[in-house]
Amino acid sequence: MAQIIAEVSRTFNEFLLLPNRTRTGCSPATVDLRTPLVRHMAGEAPAIELRSPFTSAIMQAVSTPELAIALARNGGLSFLHHNQPVEDQAAAVRQVKDSGAGPVRDDQRFPDRLVDAAGRLRVGAGVNTHDYRERVPALLEAGADALCFDSSDGYSDWQAQALSWVKKHYPEIPVGGGNVVDGEAFTFLAEAGADFVKAGVGGGSICITRDQKGIGRGQASAVLDVAAARDAFRERTGAYVPVCSDGGLVHDYHVALALAMGADFVMMGRYFARFDQAAGAKLPTRDGFVKEYWGEGSNRARNWQRYGQGGSRGLVFEEGVDGCVPYAGDLGEGLALTVAKLKTTMVSCGSTTLPEFRSTARLTLVSDQSFQESHANVTLRETVS
Repeated sequence: MAQIIAEVSRTFNEFLLLPNRTRTGCSPATVDLRTPLVRHMAGEAPAIELRSPFTSAIMQAVSTPELAIALARNGGLSFLHHNQPVEDQAAAVRQVKDSGAGPVRDDQRFPDRLVDAAGRLRVGAGVNTHDYRERVPALLEAGADALCFDSSDGYSDWQAQALSWVKKHYPEIPVGGGNVVDGEAFTFLAEAGADFVKAGVGGGSICITRDQKGIGRGQASAVLDVAAARDAFRERTGAYVPVCSDGGLVHDYHVALALAMGADFVMMGRYFARFDQAAGAKLPTRDGFVKEYWGEGSNRARNWQRYGQGGSRGLVFEEGVDGCVPYAGDLGEGLALTVAKLKTTMVSCGSTTLPEFRSTARLTLVSDQSFQESHANVTLRETVS
């Protein structure tokens, strides 16, 4: 008989944060958004620390070299997609690493930029469980700072074997695993050597895994469960393995909820696909401009390496769709607004660091009526210029 999990599968929309006391000196200017990207022993500094808790999804429509440069300049990290020849992905890594070289430095313009010991912008790269033996060496030679196995379901022997191979042959390179939705799967990947673990299955805005396969979990429930397993793993082993919340982030405040629930950083696709630096074409519509956005599980992506259904002939069935998102201009300007919202939320919750936010945040469940009350309830007036 199938096991029934009693807990309801919950989303970010079902929660709100309760304000905590805001003390003197707790202001947006004093908020520190640094957060660990990779495994480290409790009490020790991680090898790579994000200046801002944002990473971009391992997607063709999202993580271009241009977006990776812009995001690193703003303290985050991109993972360049692997649904391309090895040499092309390696060239994209080099493009990002070389962008910070030469006599022109952008230290003053981008004080929070994420750089390596040589002052070059950091960049990550996605890998798969099919050709990692050839792809990983090429990406490391090109200068990739971190890798991440990309799978809609990371709770598998294939990923554990691939993680073990990378850690055996290239122990110096951080490599993440995922995606998972519960503590058991987190522990499985952490014990296999994952340096961070992505939580989330089926919550992406262009993902239809739940519709097609009936597999997944509400993102809030997934993050809470996986974060609890991370803390238990730290208590048992002394090793802290960061958690990335991937998917289900529709509104800016969802980022704050994910971090309050235990995520160390978030990964977003739709959010970054809206910006100039993303790969999708900018198209005019009657209501304004939009950007193309498609899922890695869509026929457009033809990502047989991730989904493995139809080989070069394409997918037997899709786990993602092809659509558009509202155009949002430059990444730097858009991310600055999201960061400002996050900092003010943390201040209202009495926190100036992400660890403090996680340990002191208070959450309440939201009824349908309470959710409706959260939104404007007037007829908005349009002005004519």
